[in-house]
Amino acid sequence: MEYFPLLELPEDLQAMVVERVARNSFQDLYRLRASSRSMKALAEMRRVYHYFDVLSFPWGLIMSSQLLKTCYAENNPSTIYVKGVQFFYSYDEQDYGLSLIKRAADAGYERAVYTHAMTQAIFYGDAQYFRRIPRATVDRVGKLVRDAKWGWGLWHTDEFRQIKAMFTSTYVPSFYLCQCANVVDRQCLCLWHIDVTKDDNMCERCFWIKEISLFYRDFEPISLFKDTSKW
Repeated sequence: MEYFPLLELPEDLQAMVVERVARNSFQDLYRLRASSRSMKALAEMRRVYHYFDVLSFPWGLIMSSQLLKTCYAENNPSTIYVKGVQFFYSYDEQDYGLSLIKRAADAGYERAVYTHAMTQAIFYGDAQYFRRIPRATVDRVGKLVRDAKWGWGLWHTDEFRQIKAMFTSTYVPSFYLCQCANVVDRQCLCLWHIDVTKDDNMCERCFWIKEISLFYRDFEPISLFKDTSKW
């Protein structure tokens, strides 16, 4: 197998490679860092911390608080997102939390784009942000957001539970009544089976009712990071 002569590239291109690797994989970054002194020096530059995705950090390894603080100081979108979610959904500081989630979304962080759109629709009745999410990517990104079980529990606020109850009683029945797609399975006309009821040919309205329902059903306001207020 022929290897790419990375060290023969100009240093600015080497730095770009390190940044791309940092964005994609912690494991690959540490392998690259160990490959040579020059790669180690490039990997330790502060600007590299902007590109980490802290939610992709390998489970079982302890992420130091200093690493998180450094990432946040470098405007790392994933740490901005984590802090925004914790403040909005756990600390009930909605204005500040939403501003952080939007900031991460504006930086192009996929989880933040999805969560910001869901938050705007659920709490403020504003569905315009769904247009920022290509329909082809909704399933993948939605699962990333909902599958992040971040640690020790903090319950949803009363406001979230009240809105969820209203949505379930008002919109979920209309999803089942709409004849827009082939019925795959209809075990129960409720939130819990909504993702396996219709095939992918459903109308736009039912598509987003299903997606919001999955967010209500599976998203948890808990955090692997105990206190982001110290960042």
